[in-house]
Amino acid sequence: MTKAVACQEAAPQTAHHEGANHCWLERIIQSQRDGLSCLPFHLGLDEQSYAALIQSHFPELATQTSAGLGSLAHECSELREDLLEMRRDEWAELRDLLLGSRRGSEPEEAWLASILAAACLGGDHLWRDLGLESRESLKALLLHNFPSLAERNVKNMRWKKFLYKQLCEQGGGYVCRAPSCEQCPSHHDCFGAEV
Repeated sequence: MTKAVACQEAAPQTAHHEGANHCWLERIIQSQRDGLSCLPFHLGLDEQSYAALIQSHFPELATQTSAGLGSLAHECSELREDLLEMRRDEWAELRDLLLGSRRGSEPEEAWLASILAAACLGGDHLWRDLGLESRESLKALLLHNFPSLAERNVKNMRWKKFLYKQLCEQGGGYVCRAPSCEQCPSHHDCFGAEV
């Protein structure tokens, strides 16, 4: 059984350290450490939230720092943190959008909202910017943690495009280029296959 399938089958959680969110967080952290995501070392979380996530789920990583990753990984992490800081308002809008549709009040939902918002600032498909195995894994993560938002993606729009479209519809500063998706010249960019 692949890790993605195991994570999807673990939802809903049966115990704090077992379940889908633990699997997804583990994958996201490992991908970041392996240089397979766009996330900085703290994953887009403030230091206190990051420390709480690590202590709660991965205490064996509590002493790990970005400096211990090697010079290139450390440098990339610092650059990603600087870029995140420059787009902090955008990150906050995306995080708030996700938090507004969270399933409950678990800390993992808040952590994942912040992590997802940080990954949205990357330049690839959202599932890749998170370091997940597939779009289906991302869909399962969103449906598990932010169901009312994820269920609105009825036309299977690419997730990053979908989240920004939701901000646009809320009257944010992200303006869609056409009155409807069907008339938009970028239709394929939003709904095409993700490869």
